[in-house]
Amino acid sequence: MSKWAVIYSSVTGNTRMIAEAIAAEAESADVFRVQDAPVDLSAYDIVALGYWLRLGQPDPLMLKYLPQVKGSRVVFFQTHGTEPTSEHAITSFARAGYNLGDGCEILGTFGCQGKINPVMLEKRKNAGPDDPHGGVKAQERWKKAASHPDAQDIEAAKELVHKMEHKLVLKARFLARKQQGK
Repeated sequence: MSKWAVIYSSVTGNTRMIAEAIAAEAESADVFRVQDAPVDLSAYDIVALGYWLRLGQPDPLMLKYLPQVKGSRVVFFQTHGTEPTSEHAITSFARAGYNLGDGCEILGTFGCQGKINPVMLEKRKNAGPDDPHGGVKAQERWKKAASHPDAQDIEAAKELVHKMEHKLVLKARFLARKQQGK
């Protein structure tokens, strides 16, 4: 198994919960809040970077850290109030990747809904119907997000560890065959 660095930013505890699940499933992992994360990640085979979304991208603390991550195999994980398959959630992975330092390889991604910060919900209650964060549909999303991360999300985060480990095994086999000229 690989040595993992699990680095996260969390306000409500959603992303921390996913970070802890990933770290617990990996046989060898160190967990860091992004504020305490090392710059030198050379001791790690996989660097899992977790964040919550703000303005369609990683939160400000993670955005500040991402350019320092260089030459690493990266897995992104994120929590947010929207559907995991929404355009908002999907493009945020691209924005995270764009902000990474040089020489990184993105192995995979994981996203799930999470409870929205109560302060943010209070602000959004007065949003007009033209605001994407206002109206009946938004309130339905907030209600659904309030029950996440749930047990299924935690299990899916743990499964991510196995998928990434398997991906590395397959890649090593492929490269070995390629080197042998097969």
